[in-house]
Amino acid sequence: MPGKKQNEQTLFQFARHMPPKPDTRPAPQLSPYIPYTKPQSNAAARVDMQSLFEGEVIPELCSRLADLPSNDRAEGLATLLGACVEFGLEAHSPLVLRLINESLELLSHRDVGVAQLCHLGEVSYALEGRQSAMLTEVLDSVGITVEEDVVSPCEAARVYSLLARCYDPASQQQMLMLSTLHRQTQRIVHRLKARQVSQILQFLLRLNQRQAISLVLRLSHRASRVFKAFSDNEVIKVLSALMIMGQHDAELLAAMEKHLPGRFGTCDPELISTVMEYCLQMRCRSETIFEAVAENFVCNAERHSTLQIAKQIVAMGRLNYLPQCSGHMFKKLESILSTRFSQFQPRSLIEVLHACIHLERFPLNYMSKVFSPYFLQRLQAHGERLDKNALGQLTQLHLSTSLECKHYWGPRLPSSLHVKRFSSVDQAFETPMESLLYRHVKGPLTELLGGKFYSPRIFTHSGYTVDVEIYLDENGYILPPSQWDHTYRRVALCLDGQSRFCSNTQHLLGKEATKRRHLRRMGYEVVQIPYFEFEKLGTHVEQVQYLHNKIFPTIFKFIH
Repeated sequence: MPGKKQNEQTLFQFARHMPPKPDTRPAPQLSPYIPYTKPQSNAAARVDMQSLFEGEVIPELCSRLADLPSNDRAEGLATLLGACVEFGLEAHSPLVLRLINESLELLSHRDVGVAQLCHLGEVSYALEGRQSAMLTEVLDSVGITVEEDVVSPCEAARVYSLLARCYDPASQQQMLMLSTLHRQTQRIVHRLKARQVSQILQFLLRLNQRQAISLVLRLSHRASRVFKAFSDNEVIKVLSALMIMGQHDAELLAAMEKHLPGRFGTCDPELISTVMEYCLQMRCRSETIFEAVAENFVCNAERHSTLQIAKQIVAMGRLNYLPQCSGHMFKKLESILSTRFSQFQPRSLIEVLHACIHLERFPLNYMSKVFSPYFLQRLQAHGERLDKNALGQLTQLHLSTSLECKHYWGPRLPSSLHVKRFSSVDQAFETPMESLLYRHVKGPLTELLGGKFYSPRIFTHSGYTVDVEIYLDENGYILPPSQWDHTYRRVALCLDGQSRFCSNTQHLLGKEATKRRHLRRMGYEVVQIPYFEFEKLGTHVEQVQYLHNKIFPTIFKFIH
């Protein structure tokens, strides 16, 4: 029949390795294996497969498989069933039913290896879904093996792959098996290869196992040990999974700093943007990585998509890192914006320009375009609603032109689009004051000033929030609350908790550095009280003295 030869080639890919069975009949001639090409007509495929079943091909193969060891027989049956899936045969067709029955008979012996069990489980799920009797048998056998703690690293990855396909959260049995698998994998995590680490992290993500924090951290730690062996795509998968699960290992960052810079010149640009996205989400301000990214940007930015470019610049801006080659980097960025301006999605463009002001680089030529009515209409025309985040970024760009770029005479953001307050749930523009740090500072500060001559959490007319505000008269003396109407100068105390700094340094985040610059331009005298200085103070007296040394030098300069 037409197509029969091609189907034989597909089904016999494993038969070349089978030992011949003694028989008086001549064995069928096997054609060399050719990669399977799916027929255009599923109906024709079923006819061809049925013709094989009615002839001697399938009976001969099943007969040969019967004499093989259990693992080889299971692999052969799984391969045949997989071919049936590709050809579109139904689970109730005679050919598939025969293969399923042979598989169930084999599974009843309970001596099939984990890899072969998982292969059978995958094809049975593809044929019949979660209701498959063969899948139930497979999961029972796999569960026993996992419970006995005899799985190898390769087998653990294979079991995760099977569960990622067919896991049923409502099944108590599968939940227990997955929990046991987590524990067993933790014990062998030191033996996992790079590819297996990447695979298991992806399977955990698909299984929505974010609560398996201990396992994820161990996998992250293992990733730092085998990082050199990761391909570009595997690094992307590992970092993407860790970002979604919100886990970070300092040793992984060290491995990235050691092995990534040398790869940036030839790697997939998506790897670079993923690395920067990971650093941003984990607030990792890595000089080694950022310098290498900046140098690569100067040389190879033309190869990168506009979204990849945006991710790199945004990460540097928000983590407040100005590379040594910043002059060349921003010149290259300006060139790209000039030639590919229309290719940037409006939101990505705003993100890039907003990141630039964190580094005190003011792209005035492009601010005028962003503030134009045409761009604002284009922003809304793309179906991207002007939410508070976008309006906040535009407002902060407007503030920068007003406060820091006095020579800018281009278009301004319409006042109707200004946000009233930068404080927001996502903390995109300023990080709220930590209540614990305020409680620790409040007592010593009250004693220092001789009373509660200050006010916490004050909203400014520009939208920023001042942690603690102290009011001075025109002679520089501190005013009591009854005389705050006569305020001449204001001192802004910034109680900087840990969340306002990059996670691995004492550098303020870009949004916090920008906020302090703007407060100074607005006339505030800014005094910073960082947590890492205040927490070192052992006694109340030391705390009062520390605040005195911080605040009064600023106040005294106004007294004379």
